[in-house]
Amino acid sequence: MIKNSIAVAFLFIFCFTPQLFLAQKLSRAERKIVKSVENNNQEAIQFLEKVVNINSGTLNLEGVKETGMAFKEAFDNIGMETRWIEMPEEMNRAGHLFASTEGDKGKKLLLIGHLDTVFEEDSPFQTFKKINDSLAHAPGGNDMKGGNVIILYALKALKENDLLEDSQIIVAFTGDEESTGKPLSVSRKDLIEAAKRSDIALGFETSTGFNYATIARRGASGWKLETTGKRAHSSGVFSENTGAGAIFEMSRILNEFYMKVKGEEFLTFNPGVFLGGTFVEYDEKKSKGTAFGKTNVVSQTAMVEGGLRFISEEQKENARAKMREIVANNLPQTSASISFTDSYPAMGPTDGNMKLLQKLNQVSLDLGQGKVEAYDPAKRGAADISFIAEYVDGLDGLGTMGSGAHTPEETVNLNTFEALTKRTAILIYRLINEK
Repeated sequence: MIKNSIAVAFLFIFCFTPQLFLAQKLSRAERKIVKSVENNNQEAIQFLEKVVNINSGTLNLEGVKETGMAFKEAFDNIGMETRWIEMPEEMNRAGHLFASTEGDKGKKLLLIGHLDTVFEEDSPFQTFKKINDSLAHAPGGNDMKGGNVIILYALKALKENDLLEDSQIIVAFTGDEESTGKPLSVSRKDLIEAAKRSDIALGFETSTGFNYATIARRGASGWKLETTGKRAHSSGVFSENTGAGAIFEMSRILNEFYMKVKGEEFLTFNPGVFLGGTFVEYDEKKSKGTAFGKTNVVSQTAMVEGGLRFISEEQKENARAKMREIVANNLPQTSASISFTDSYPAMGPTDGNMKLLQKLNQVSLDLGQGKVEAYDPAKRGAADISFIAEYVDGLDGLGTMGSGAHTPEETVNLNTFEALTKRTAILIYRLINEK
């Protein structure tokens, strides 16, 4: 009899402790939100499969818009105002989907995702396919259609419980995050305007781990280096009249970049393509080129294109100044020039971002999901939230978990989908009810 009583007590604790825990930590409204997320989880995964199976490579403009229309209908169905924003034809980008609610209660939120993927129409990796009950291969499912679906179903849970009224929430799904349309003043105009109307931005790029969020991301900049030398017979190389040639000058510069610019925390730079010889041709749109040269001719021209990553504008400008100084110190009979192009600004680790992380951490603890910590910004790439980091406090990396993003092995973790949606829904609820 005693053994049976102990067994019953153990069964009660095992089965009902999570529910008792949530009852203590969550409000009545929050428990209803959690229940809605649970009820809708299978539908959310089915919707994820649907949108993953629409190819939306950045340059597949029809596919990006079709994906946007699928989300537009879903946001319409939960009572949000939606609009599709076309980009100018010459930009060769599909456009963006925005959805919103209007009000002045609590914090004004901007929720950021993107519709496009790196998998274009000719990619052999096209369809959602379950590996098992907890994992699926999914082109763009991890980066970042899964994050988009988390946003949608978190808001749906709030709507089902009449908890979206009188709040301002803007959902911004860009159609060109993987290859940003130029000029940036056009392609990111609507996102920046939305940020200026908001208090907080939440980005749903792929998660870096269940118990991490992103409070800082490095910016991205391009650079192009060109060198010239005196074309001559190779027997005269190093002579006063002939000099070193373009390739030696390029090699000098790259070596000095490595020795004198490398080493600062969060600063990296990478030469991605190198061509040199008598003549070179390079197609920037295709990232392809050719070079012609002979071993008995001193090289006349060389070029390198590369990328620069940084944690602040100050760090970026300091690195550029050092690079320019190195470029100017030429070998005999050579010349060199370097140019820079801006792409993504940095998202710095501000106090406001850290306070927002603390709020997310409390939500996670209250859900019994464990502590959430800041992820190392050196391990994160650039993202759309960086464009608006100067205007609002923000967090990123709130999307779905998975692996192999940007590869034919990309997966999405279905086991964590429900838990991450709960976390998002409760965070949104608490923020839009802050005084």
